Amino acid sequence: MDTPSHRLDKGKARAQDIEPTEHTPLLASTSGSLSSSRDASIENPRTARRRLYSRLLYVFLISLSICVLVFALVAIIAYSYGSHASQIPPEEILQRALVMQGPDRVEVLSASPEEGVLLLVSGRVGLDAGIVVGVKRAEDDGVFYSMWKSLGRWGIRRLDRVTTTLSSIQVSPRAHPDDVLATITPMPFEIPLTADPPTKGFGWLTPVEVPVRIKPTNDVPALLRFVRESWKIGFVSVQASVPQAVVHGGGLRDSGWRSLFAVSHTNVRPVINMKIPPVPGLPTPGNNSELPNFSDIVTLESFDITSEDDTIRISANATAINPVPLDLEFISPPLPFIIALPSPDSSSVPVASVHSHPFALTHPNISFTVDGTVVPLANNASGALSVFVSEYISGRDADIQITTPLLPNLIVNTTFPAPRPKPEILQNVSITDMHIKPVGTMMVASGTVHALVVLPRGINVGVNASRVFPDVLVFDGAVPGPGTNDSDTDSTGDKHSDPPPAQPLPDPLPAHAFAHILPEDWLPAECVSVEGPEGSGSTVAVTAHIVDVPLEVLPGREREFSNFVSKVIFGTQGALAGVQGVAAVAARVNGLPFANGRDGEMELTGLPFQGSVRIGKKGGLGGLD
Repeated sequence: MDTPSHRLDKGKARAQDIEPTEHTPLLASTSGSLSSSRDASIENPRTARRRLYSRLLYVFLISLSICVLVFALVAIIAYSYGSHASQIPPEEILQRALVMQGPDRVEVLSASPEEGVLLLVSGRVGLDAGIVVGVKRAEDDGVFYSMWKSLGRWGIRRLDRVTTTLSSIQVSPRAHPDDVLATITPMPFEIPLTADPPTKGFGWLTPVEVPVRIKPTNDVPALLRFVRESWKIGFVSVQASVPQAVVHGGGLRDSGWRSLFAVSHTNVRPVINMKIPPVPGLPTPGNNSELPNFSDIVTLESFDITSEDDTIRISANATAINPVPLDLEFISPPLPFIIALPSPDSSSVPVASVHSHPFALTHPNISFTVDGTVVPLANNASGALSVFVSEYISGRDADIQITTPLLPNLIVNTTFPAPRPKPEILQNVSITDMHIKPVGTMMVASGTVHALVVLPRGINVGVNASRVFPDVLVFDGAVPGPGTNDSDTDSTGDKHSDPPPAQPLPDPLPAHAFAHILPEDWLPAECVSVEGPEGSGSTVAVTAHIVDVPLEVLPGREREFSNFVSKVIFGTQGALAGVQGVAAVAARVNGLPFANGRDGEMELTGLPFQGSVRIGKKGGLGGLD
């Protein structure tokens, strides 16, 4: 019996594992056919990597070539279009390609004498870039040229907009290019681009808002000459001088590829010609017509002058003819003005500082309100004020001057319209307790004068009349005729002045006038505020005493005087004497800010009046009881 150690191996047992050594191959060999098949399917890793790198390099080179070609094509197209655009004069671009409508709205943001006026101008704008770069469609374009233009229009749409930066612009009349009318400083602004806008309508324009600072010239004569000449010819013709204009692609804050497209122009001089449209209510401009006066444009509707808190407050409502188009919306902030009066020494005296309330444009007239106060008055202002008030209450338009700190050298000479009809300042004039008696070789009169000083409507100030100076004609009976409201008057205004000069006697003398009463000096007066007539301003009752004032018999009227004396002596009811003349009243207005009290007294001269007085038998003549 065989032992296990001598058992035969018939090849069916599992091969025994052989311990690997350091010489054992990593991949054990198999049969020859299987080994050769695996060698053919597995490639060397280094060879695979080299082949991958080659393919990637090939793709990269192809892509780079395409990018370079596209970039070169785009650069050529951009250079072609940019070169075409840069060769067009900017004046031609402004005339042919830039389309603007408006302005639709103008808002004054700020105003100062140093920096001028800052405006926010709103309008609609667009740039027909197809004209600028020459890519607008045409019927005779070939296939290639049409594709070329299509590519240009695509580029315009991609660029979308440009930003324009202008240096300060000087505006001058074409007829006088050396006269600078204003300096305009616009902020950088965007202009939308359109490749092929429609031929009709302006719906393709884009609304824009552009801040613009305007500083008018200080050469007021040149400015006024330009306005007058423009009105005479009916056209506004100006030339703008732009030292530098830079246009770059993209918006204001765009720093990408669009900003690389930039064009710069120097010494741009566009010309603007605009016909002045007819303005309702004014003469038609042109045909050598004269520029309307300020008073033809602005009408004072109402005013109120009031004593308030130790000053004089002024408010007024006015209207002005609106010369701007219907579709322009304008908003103004408060604007300052100074009102001055011409003085007898040919200078001007500032009397009031006012400002306009914010207002908007309306048609056909603009309504606006001004408020202000009387400024501290110089010592020599009483004369100018007296002249102004005397002219006004005499029914004559009083001269005034209007200035503004925004244009300090511009002085508008105009008038303050007087009330129509002429106001009757002295009313209800009467003389009581009148005596006529001889003193030496002359006749003298005594009595008490009563009158109401009624200021025109709108003047509601405190008045204190301290002195009067009557210049009186005495009539036998009532004064014939309608009165003296059409008489011319004079005015004075020097403080502590002498009495006003005597009025010349009428020539011929009025019927039944027989005597002239003229005191040698001012008569002290007393006054008290009273209720005035309906529709009037402040009213005060004034009383003054006449004591032994010379009564001069008029030349050639001795008989009339004798008849009047006979009526006084022998008439049972005495005699009715009519009085007519002019008077001066010295009054102080409460709240006028003069340097001292006496300077605040104004003299109103040439105030016409008429009334009557009955001279009775008792004490009427010669001191008879």
